[in-house]
Amino acid sequence: MFAIVRTGGKQYRVAAGDIIAVEKLAGEAGDSVTLDDVLLAGDGGDIKDVKGLTVAAEIVAQEKGEKVIIFKKRRRHNYRRKNGHRQQHTVLKISAIGAEKAPKKAAAKKEAAPAEDKPAAKAKAAPAAKAPAKKADAKTETKPAAAKKAPAKKPAAKKPAAKKKD
Repeated sequence: MFAIVRTGGKQYRVAAGDIIAVEKLAGEAGDSVTLDDVLLAGDGGDIKDVKGLTVAAEIVAQEKGEKVIIFKKRRRHNYRRKNGHRQQHTVLKISAIGAEKAPKKAAAKKEAAPAEDKPAAKAKAAPAAKAPAKKADAKTETKPAAAKKAPAKKPAAKKPAAKKKD
């Protein structure tokens, strides 16, 4: 089975056991990573549904790519600039294709909370609604204007001494 995944703004065709170098991903060597953005999946000539499909991978190493030399020159102006750059890469080993996404735990908690005790939820929400109103009242109150202090006077700058004529 193969899949086409998108990561780091690029697309990669992967199969189980492949080793690929992608743009830098957070993690250390040995960590597992899930690539959720699957664009296409297939088995031989058949195309599979990609809804909820993920690709599991393991980070093999964090390394730098080959050095790219940037050389700028403007002829007849004695202008030359030489610079180099090495892009950060993450080496991934694809471990499995087709793992289903786990249902989000946060969504399950939101569904369970309202079903438990509806009056308690309303009681908790009411004080929260009153608190911002108090803050809004405090902002609209006018404060007495404070007396402004006169700015401190700076000493006059000294004039340079006149040169003596010899």
